[in-house]
Amino acid sequence: MSYLNPNLLPRERDRDRVVVHGELDTMAAATEQPQQITEIEHAHLPVRGLSLHVAQAGKGELGTVVFLHGFPEIWYSWRHQMLAVAAAGYRAVAPDWRGYGLSDQPPEPEAAEYDDLIEDLLAILDALAVPKAFLVAKDFGALVAYDFALCHPNRTCGVMGLGIPFGNDASSINTLPEGLYIFRWAQPGRAEADFGRYNIKRVVRTIYILFSKSEIPMAKEDQEIMDLADLSTPLPEWFTEEDLDVYSSLYEKSGFRYPLQMPYRSLHKRKPIGDAKFQVPVFVVMGEKDYVYKFPGVESAMKDGTMERHAPDMKITYIPEGSHFVQEQFPDYVNELLLAFLKDHPVDK
Repeated sequence: MSYLNPNLLPRERDRDRVVVHGELDTMAAATEQPQQITEIEHAHLPVRGLSLHVAQAGKGELGTVVFLHGFPEIWYSWRHQMLAVAAAGYRAVAPDWRGYGLSDQPPEPEAAEYDDLIEDLLAILDALAVPKAFLVAKDFGALVAYDFALCHPNRTCGVMGLGIPFGNDASSINTLPEGLYIFRWAQPGRAEADFGRYNIKRVVRTIYILFSKSEIPMAKEDQEIMDLADLSTPLPEWFTEEDLDVYSSLYEKSGFRYPLQMPYRSLHKRKPIGDAKFQVPVFVVMGEKDYVYKFPGVESAMKDGTMERHAPDMKITYIPEGSHFVQEQFPDYVNELLLAFLKDHPVDK
């Protein structure tokens, strides 16, 4: 278990310069590295009857790293990490989940099944001819990564989860008040009515502001979640208007119909891991200013040995000022942790 203090490290915020241009289907990102340029390329894969978008970078001499986003994110959430691992000799792959970003909407979003995400991930690896990969994930994407590693250890090199532990009792969240955003958004139609009062950009802006704080987003009885921030509330300093434009443009395409189903109205179908044990190394990074850290049972799962009972090869690192979006807030620090994890677990050729 270790701690990183971001205030003691150089920020180098502009080291990874991301350039987004052209139509959504031809988005590209580039960073200047010593004597080379790494580009993020985009493709669509036929996956289980849908066309899923994947962003990719690097040639993969050392292996493949697959990045799995959460809500309200898309592939772009991992731009800094993709460029870092590609420059280090890995192949970076960041899909948009079904129903998110540039990927197809499933025909019946309201029939969303959690297991679809695990099967989609397996099909993506097959479509890209990747025998096994490291999984780097956050938010509900981390749950998929953990479960995939348990179900398919032969296809997994290791898992790095950001902000989400495993093995804790998810039902303990039911002790929180009814104004919790998860409870509100789980109600069919409620989030749709709340979000529908504003344009997509305003909705994404508000969610990013709320989720970047250390307090759990919770509304009063006479409030909706979108009422918890207004246009006078500043964006986090690490999240630019350009970033907001990218996210907003992608949610303009996908809308929120499926993203509200997955995770908020479907995660209850996820099966507990029970006594299962990981056969691959697991690395959990938790920002101590991540509001998720305040959910009942999360801190205890991180500190009482719960996770170690499931993962013999386990590492935990805390970032004191880290928020729910720690990979965007402190990209250099997360890249350093990620590259060290990859280096410590070389892929067998």
